[in-house]
Amino acid sequence: MMSKVTKKAHIPAEWAEQKALWTCWPSRADLWPGELLHTTREEVAQLVHTAATGQKVRVLAMGEDAMNTARSAIGNVAEILPGQFGDIWLRDTGPIFNADGQALRFKVNGWGERFDFPLDETVGDEVANAAGAPMVYHDFILEGGSLDHNGEGALLTTRQCLLNKNRNGWTEEEAERALKDAFGAHTVFWLDEGLMNDHTDGHVDNLARFVGADTVLTQRAAGPHDPNADLYEKTIADLKVMGLNVVTLPSPGLVTSKKGDVIPASHMNFIITNATVIVPIYGAPSTDEALGIIAGLFPSRAVVGLSAASILTGGGSFHCITQQEPKRK
Repeated sequence: MMSKVTKKAHIPAEWAEQKALWTCWPSRADLWPGELLHTTREEVAQLVHTAATGQKVRVLAMGEDAMNTARSAIGNVAEILPGQFGDIWLRDTGPIFNADGQALRFKVNGWGERFDFPLDETVGDEVANAAGAPMVYHDFILEGGSLDHNGEGALLTTRQCLLNKNRNGWTEEEAERALKDAFGAHTVFWLDEGLMNDHTDGHVDNLARFVGADTVLTQRAAGPHDPNADLYEKTIADLKVMGLNVVTLPSPGLVTSKKGDVIPASHMNFIITNATVIVPIYGAPSTDEALGIIAGLFPSRAVVGLSAASILTGGGSFHCITQQEPKRK
């Protein structure tokens, strides 16, 4: 498990200097019906304006209406590019950039054949070409949100997603071989499961994130009604057994849809840019404490909490709709 792999470049940590941040503009009314399209666009626009204070942001928009509304909402703070994509979840469908400036490309299968959107399999090529990054193709299914990287060759993931029969049907050993080869990694840290009702099958970027080479941030239960209380307790214990330093912040607690279903709201779906850390918030009483803890971990960056309630109706949040392009060596 600890064997070294040196033939491939690793993935820089998200807090490393970035050349650009990529995201997508909500463009399909069939996926964001009625007023939801407008409110989701408002949240994405807030994200873009905040991220653009410290770096270049590039936004893909599909179709004339989307291009026009993106220009109106975003203005000149970001570069708006025409693009073809299924939906806005660029973390999972886009390329993953390594330290050599290569764009790593993987197969997609609609998150275990749940959400099969045409063009999701090609948007990664569009981003890589627009970035001028050479592409390296890997012949297995992978979503970017299923992994987190410490910048020094260690990965964090969940068995629920990576070993799921609806992806590659891997054993743990097979998964480790593929991940180490693709990402120039030497260690894979395995957690068991992700958040309740996460239809990505437990992406780790909603549960636990590296905030240092050997330090992981995760959530703790916000109260007795937190639907993930047992999961958080187990996750904290497992990370400590792995020998990692663990920092915790309070979760948003119980967040439900209009139908009353538990939805996977998480502060962990934050993004790190050159000047900011942008954290999804949901009006929970624990918000200020959570933001304060993150601010203590990133003292050189402004920590900003923004609403992600509309984006979350699609199943994810800020990290899910973005992908960083690291500054090349």
